[in-house]
Amino acid sequence: MTDGKAVIVVEGLSRRFGDVTAVNGLSLKIQEGEVFGLLGHNGAGKTTTIRLLTGVLSPHGGEARVLGLDPTRDGPALRGRTGVLTETPALDERLTARENLSYYADLYGVPRHEVPARVEGLLEEFELADRADEPVGRYSKGMRQRLALARALLPGPELLFLDEPTTGLDPVAAREVRELIVRLSGEEGRTVVLCTHNLVEAQRLCHRVGVLEHGRLVALGTPAELVRGLDRGLRVEVELSPGDEGAVGALRGLPGVLEVVEERPGLLGVKVASPRVVPEIAAAVVGAGGRLYRLQPQEPTLEDFYLALHGGKGGR
Repeated sequence: MTDGKAVIVVEGLSRRFGDVTAVNGLSLKIQEGEVFGLLGHNGAGKTTTIRLLTGVLSPHGGEARVLGLDPTRDGPALRGRTGVLTETPALDERLTARENLSYYADLYGVPRHEVPARVEGLLEEFELADRADEPVGRYSKGMRQRLALARALLPGPELLFLDEPTTGLDPVAAREVRELIVRLSGEEGRTVVLCTHNLVEAQRLCHRVGVLEHGRLVALGTPAELVRGLDRGLRVEVELSPGDEGAVGALRGLPGVLEVVEERPGLLGVKVASPRVVPEIAAAVVGAGGRLYRLQPQEPTLEDFYLALHGGKGGR
């Protein structure tokens, strides 16, 4: 990620639908080459934000600059420099993959003499070349997702908006998409805005994340920064002989141990106040005559932060 050049600048952006405020005073900056994660439950305002940033919707308040352009006034020019993957991408199922890409290349304004090579290259990259001349209606969900990703890359975009890009993909294909996002950002300097419910993926890929709730930005920072803000101690998984009550009792009485939960026979979740207590856990189990099979500290994750932010409630 490069420093200093903001490709998205948002100040006080708002949008209402009747009595519902979908985006409420949103302000943020996204830097060139950054993978920025936009997180939040369904209805939090993520999709509306993307539509505002691409000029599909006009704001009721505030302003935005994307690639130096006003999305409301310069929407067509902006959309020619961005790629968008929606969660449920629209593809013409009657057309082949090659025909779909050629059609959208024309809509994107790709120079006609470049279209065949660009389409062929994307078909190869997303492993669709051998079925490029079949109607898309025969494709699996994963194949359609790969084709939609290829379509988003057609104009050679400087900025990509990706909504759940690995949905429906098998583990190998999902890994390839994650590697593609890293390459687009790290090697090619493109900016990616990633909307996802996959918090493990967000922690792995994103330089920074912003969490929306009821249209408001309620958290912003790197995954590491957000996780460090959790005041929850350190959790340690302890595996020992099932039914070893002596060792369990020793752990419950150990200074610095805040909680001991038996998650299943022989597996304990131990919450400690400090990493300094971890070696003492092993000593306490052995000292009580127990058999210690595994001792593994569990660092807090972005998912832990997200659930704590929402009062421990999941949901989408």
